[in-house]
Amino acid sequence: MKKLINAPEKVVEDMLTGMVAAHPQYVRKLSGYSCLVNPQSPITNKVGIVSGGGSGHEPSHAGFIGRGMLDAACAGNVFSSPTPDHFLEAAKVVDSGAGVLMVIKNYSGDLMNSQMAEEMAEFEGVKVTRVIVDDDVAVKNSTYTTGRRGIAGTVFVHKIAGAKAAQGADLDEVKRVAEKTVANVRSMGMALTPCIVPIAGKANFELAEDEMEIGMGIHGEPGITRCKLAPADEITSTLLEKIIQDLPFGKGDEVAVLVNGLGATPLMELYVINKKIAEICAEKGIRIHRTYVGEYMTALEMAGASITLLRLDEELKALLDAPADTIAFKQF
Repeated sequence: MKKLINAPEKVVEDMLTGMVAAHPQYVRKLSGYSCLVNPQSPITNKVGIVSGGGSGHEPSHAGFIGRGMLDAACAGNVFSSPTPDHFLEAAKVVDSGAGVLMVIKNYSGDLMNSQMAEEMAEFEGVKVTRVIVDDDVAVKNSTYTTGRRGIAGTVFVHKIAGAKAAQGADLDEVKRVAEKTVANVRSMGMALTPCIVPIAGKANFELAEDEMEIGMGIHGEPGITRCKLAPADEITSTLLEKIIQDLPFGKGDEVAVLVNGLGATPLMELYVINKKIAEICAEKGIRIHRTYVGEYMTALEMAGASITLLRLDEELKALLDAPADTIAFKQF
């Protein structure tokens, strides 16, 4: 295993310390917890937005703390959920009295621990509610989930819920637009190589040099098929066709596109993927309002990518277009 770490059991702590050292204007660490929060929290009369999950998906989730997005993010061990006390403490710190929305990806550990945190918060007088993101169209159930997985479409939920909260909307309204985003976002990914979880010290699955996996999850969960490597246009068509058919997206729809690298995919290749997305959408009469290309939700050093489409109406479009200023997402 070749990694720039000190010790596998300290990698998350070291990462969070390094993030705070680099970006003190965006994040501070809660003492005794693997949580980063906006240094200005709580923001008066604003609904707090908390997310989190296993580490190894950076910049998700702490990279999206800041104006117009998250107020706090909890970091579990690599590919493992934060425990309930972390979610609870983050919610308490960012609560201004307006309540807190937790944005949770659909994985068993995240669901269980965030639900426990929600119940504990109620006992302590903090109003907390959740939205569950399940945007992955690849498989119905997986190693970590009952139902669809939550993957990179979660970033759009962060953006839109965060924008609504920044407008001063109440908790019910913030949750409503978050759920509306979940209902209209679909994603699917693929992998060219595995990744190495530091504590394991070895690849979490195997692919031959001429193989790829379609529908791979962000923790290395199996996809829908393992097949021979194909040209980028063919791969993109396979992913996008399943995404389009699922909602379905149709002629006249306006969408936002997210082309997400999984950690070891050059921007060159992500833009090659986006070229084909633009062509297919034009052929189908699907209008692209905004496109985001880069690394938003990774899987350590896995090579591969995911595609996300979000169907927009005027409300979602305005919230998507609103300003944001975070470590990894800036829009002015």
